Amino acid sequence: MNQVTYVGHATLLIELDGVRILTDPLLTPRVSHLMRMSRTPELDLERLDVVLLSHLHADHVHLRSLRLLGWDRQLVAPRGSAKYLSRHGFNHVTELSAGESLRVGGVTIQATPSEHAGRSIPGRPQTDCLGYIMQGGRNIYFSGDTDLFDGMSAIGRMTDVALLPVWGWGPTLGAGHMNPYRAAKSLEMLQPSLAIPIHWGTYFPLGLRPLMSHRTNRTPYEFARHANKIAPEVQVCVLDPGDALDLSGFYARMGTPT
Repeated sequence: MNQVTYVGHATLLIELDGVRILTDPLLTPRVSHLMRMSRTPELDLERLDVVLLSHLHADHVHLRSLRLLGWDRQLVAPRGSAKYLSRHGFNHVTELSAGESLRVGGVTIQATPSEHAGRSIPGRPQTDCLGYIMQGGRNIYFSGDTDLFDGMSAIGRMTDVALLPVWGWGPTLGAGHMNPYRAAKSLEMLQPSLAIPIHWGTYFPLGLRPLMSHRTNRTPYEFARHANKIAPEVQVCVLDPGDALDLSGFYARMGTPT
């Protein structure tokens, strides 16, 4: 089965051609000043083949969540990350730069650029930010945190399914992020057949849940409305945190060979 499960925030379990891939694992009820307000799905994490890390910001490389997965997981991270991760006990790290790739089972994982400089985190090295294309029976693009950038057009030539961030966790977005409209604009360059909005509706600052949950829970549907006007040929599927989409079934319903 080829399937995408939206765990929440930027965490997805991607099952592609028998390979099980987890992105940017954030699995705890609390992350610093943020509280998880959506359910954490029960996942079979024993059978993970690889974990993809897009960048070293604390809500994407969360050490406590990585420890929950075990010390021996194969991690893929931006070049310059391995020494830092090794200091924390993670020694199975493959570093990639944009354009480089590795093979995991029958899936090729290629690192892509990202427009997300962001702020440096004390104690963590400054590295590039990456996205990843997972190439198998379907080509799935996980962008990590990013804003629009010209290189999306080249990524689009390899993309069937786009997993796109449409918000974050606070009342505002800093530089290097897409809001619902800009995420919809990215579809003009990426031209996937299917887009799934991510990075919304999972964690909120302490005390702001009554205000923030309504705001961020609207963002994937705002993205869908913009996408319908900007790129009507792209199907949008909104998954609540914990929901899964069977890609084989989805494409069968569309009449596309699986």
